[in-house]
Amino acid sequence: MSAWVLPDHIADVLPSEARHIEELRRGLLDTARSYGYELVMPPLLEYLESLFTGTGEALNLQTFKLVDQISGRSLGLRADMTQQVARIDAHLLNRQGVTRLCYCGPVLHATQDRPRATREPLQFGAEIYGHAGPEADVEALSLALACVQGAGVTGFTVDLGDVRIVRSLLAGVMVDASVLQKVHAALAAKDATGLAALTKSFPQTAREGLQALLQLYGDVSVLDEAEKALARTPGTLHVLQHLKWFATQFPQANLTFDLADVRGYSYYSGTRFAVYAPGASDALVRGGRYDEVGAVFGRNRPAAGFSLDIKQLVSVVPSRPLRAAIRAPWGNDAQLSQAIAQLRSQGETVVCVLPGHESEVDEFDCDRALVPSAGQWVVQAI
Repeated sequence: MSAWVLPDHIADVLPSEARHIEELRRGLLDTARSYGYELVMPPLLEYLESLFTGTGEALNLQTFKLVDQISGRSLGLRADMTQQVARIDAHLLNRQGVTRLCYCGPVLHATQDRPRATREPLQFGAEIYGHAGPEADVEALSLALACVQGAGVTGFTVDLGDVRIVRSLLAGVMVDASVLQKVHAALAAKDATGLAALTKSFPQTAREGLQALLQLYGDVSVLDEAEKALARTPGTLHVLQHLKWFATQFPQANLTFDLADVRGYSYYSGTRFAVYAPGASDALVRGGRYDEVGAVFGRNRPAAGFSLDIKQLVSVVPSRPLRAAIRAPWGNDAQLSQAIAQLRSQGETVVCVLPGHESEVDEFDCDRALVPSAGQWVVQAI
């Protein structure tokens, strides 16, 4: 096999895309900082027990595993950073009040998590810990929308739901975990026949409620329909009223609702949201409330947040123009070197053209040139 061949769904990132990804990364971190979020940098690998405990168990099949040559214990290359940030909040920072944390770094997936996806996403996310009220949910989605809008995404849709609806319908139903997983899959696929077969032994209220969920997707009027369809299920009215209130906090957003979407069921504990955009094969952003995420680390703190893959994000936003630069000749002249250094200290990009390469095209838009004039080096438009 050729030495330059990479594993499936692993790729080099070339200059134009790498520049765009880096500009997006910086913009996302700046946006999070403007909301008061502090940057943390979890390690690339950890002991498997830390990565898989609690809500991280579902990541088992996505995680590359290896043996630590020092301790002999099993390590995992992180497939998601949310659990790591929860550990930092619960075990290292150990603050009593609200904590806002953001992060950005590569994760590695053993398999693809969606069609045409890379197995090496660049994950960005933000988490707010310590506030159980709905204000934290609103802030998480507000920051997520500020991030995608700042990146240049247009025409996006925000899909809302709440896992407590399905949990209310299944409350008291004795069912194996494998059956429950199939029920979730049938709900996600809107498979009425499969769902009916799986739930035929369920209580009538649960069976009819789950079937009703398959039709409860669309605009905000879905919530009114759900109040009627799920009237006999305790706890659902409160959740639906919360979703109505939540929707009023984003009057400018294009909102949809899918009450049967239970992706992340074992992870989320309340409201969940997903942001979809034209050209994306799956959601650009996923987030919501996950109050149990830190319990395995000794602190069961309220938590809400979101994450996205910058490599996916860059594929659906407009290409950015090349950065304006100044072309300068190569030489040993002291005045030339001083002029170049001064321009660079002012934030300019100065590209020195090596002898014999004057006609080559580079990655920068050299719209000016550093030229000699009256014994000095001056910048002139090209």
